[in-house]
Amino acid sequence: MIVNTARFVTSSPDLEKCPAETLRHEYAFIGRSNVGKSSLINMLTGRKDLAKTSSKPGKTAQINYFLVNDEWYLVDLPGYGYAERSKSDRVAFERMIREYILGRAQMTNLFLLIDGRHKPQRSDMEFMEWLGENGVPFSIVFTKLDKMSSNAAKTSVALYLAALLERWEELPPVFRTSSFDGRGKNEILSYIEEMNKLPME
Repeated sequence: MIVNTARFVTSSPDLEKCPAETLRHEYAFIGRSNVGKSSLINMLTGRKDLAKTSSKPGKTAQINYFLVNDEWYLVDLPGYGYAERSKSDRVAFERMIREYILGRAQMTNLFLLIDGRHKPQRSDMEFMEWLGENGVPFSIVFTKLDKMSSNAAKTSVALYLAALLERWEELPPVFRTSSFDGRGKNEILSYIEEMNKLPME
């Protein structure tokens, strides 16, 4: 897939204020705060400042919609696991995320971003368990792999996947990415393109 156009459409504070259901497909991106979500979105769309990046975790506070090729929505969800937010904010974010994921019928796939430099985190593992229990279609996207040597990145991802297989019989699609050198871009966009071609259920 070639991304010809990508533009910000709106920010929604909750599911009810998301755009009217006019497009068949939405692909949502989520991960722990500071996992590199905005950088990945900019890399995928080829737009340097489409999603605003920040050195401060927890910047995304609403459901952000970007229209790609006038065909499908890329959805930027708030990050989770940011301890410095107030308890009420964390509860509100969790509710927003939960309602969107379970209630947005046209969400075709959820891309779960994982920092490839780290061992499995409890919040990520619990979130994946919740997705599985609720039958949510998702993929795993390892980020920031350029920050390690090639061998170290391969080893880190392999160990992570091995840990997942201790709890999962089968893994969802897995993508290895870097917003710095562009790896994984074609694979993710090709995956989205193929999903867009699938007939409606």
